[in-house]
Amino acid sequence: MTDQFDLLLAGAGHAHLGVLRLWMGGQRPPGRIGLISTGPYAWYSGMLPGLLAGRYRAEQCRTPLQSLCCEVDVELLQGEVRALDPHARQFTLDDGRQCTADWLSLNLGSLPKVPAGSGATLEVLPVKPFEAFLAGWQRWKHSPRSLAILGGGAAGVELALALASQVPELTLLSGGAILAGHPAALRKRALRHLADARVRVEEGVAVDSIHGNALVAGNRLVWRGTRVILATGASALPWLAQSGLACDERGFVRVGKTLQSLSHSHVFAAGDCATLEATPRNGVYAVRQGPALAVNLSAALSGQPMRPFQPQRRSLALIADGRGGALLSWAGITAEGDWLGRWKDRLDRRFIERHHGTH
Repeated sequence: MTDQFDLLLAGAGHAHLGVLRLWMGGQRPPGRIGLISTGPYAWYSGMLPGLLAGRYRAEQCRTPLQSLCCEVDVELLQGEVRALDPHARQFTLDDGRQCTADWLSLNLGSLPKVPAGSGATLEVLPVKPFEAFLAGWQRWKHSPRSLAILGGGAAGVELALALASQVPELTLLSGGAILAGHPAALRKRALRHLADARVRVEEGVAVDSIHGNALVAGNRLVWRGTRVILATGASALPWLAQSGLACDERGFVRVGKTLQSLSHSHVFAAGDCATLEATPRNGVYAVRQGPALAVNLSAALSGQPMRPFQPQRRSLALIADGRGGALLSWAGITAEGDWLGRWKDRLDRRFIERHHGTH
């Protein structure tokens, strides 16, 4: 049996949360609308390090989707998308359900890159999806062991600083320089915090395979142990490239300035699963895409003209330091301190509060 909708939102990422929030303010377009989500919550990645460090409870870091959907008359469909036929305008879910809509919108995120394995005995825990990651970390917490984190971006640095005091030894392995693309002054501050937390940092180490209990970069053994967290760069959900949508060489959906697929104009995509010129793949830009996506989805359903999304030229970076403070980078300026941690906390809490329904 196939369910027919006017619009289906696949994924409860930051952009789709922004769409639902605007609809709470009275901007919901007419029609039958559904939201497909793998679970009952939308987790906010910005608060994950604070949750791991014990400063937040789980319920403070997530949005209950059922109440939010009720608020805006959207049907919540729990399940994982396994396939998309853009010509038939149809999603297939993991339980076999098929859902069809005139308009489709993708905000499904991405997954960390997983090194090739050969007889791997390591326990490997990707940082996404968050629910599975948190369940895995809860198991590990009961028997702390030495830990490696792969990925020298903001996520890897924040995780290392949040977890360093909870394990006997922690190594952060980065394919290039840590926080590449950020000012050198921010990198210097981060390296000092990591050193103070007794995190061993290995830069320029591109781990590409796992052999038994060893991480290998090229032909060099770089770490041996039992547990690894993957906070590596984004990789696309494999079924996207198989769907027939126009994708880039890495499998992300290519979209134009209106956030519509370049090959199928009835399909929108935003956030990590999409590729848009001059738009980095991070949460800040996904949040900013929400209002533009809301306008264009309403325009699609009512036959109005679309509006282009204009990415900002620069974005604020606030990186949790694991102790309640934060590091800041903005337009080449860097800073750090407890006051920045308090500011980050207010911003993060406000984000969650804005997306809570009243039911």
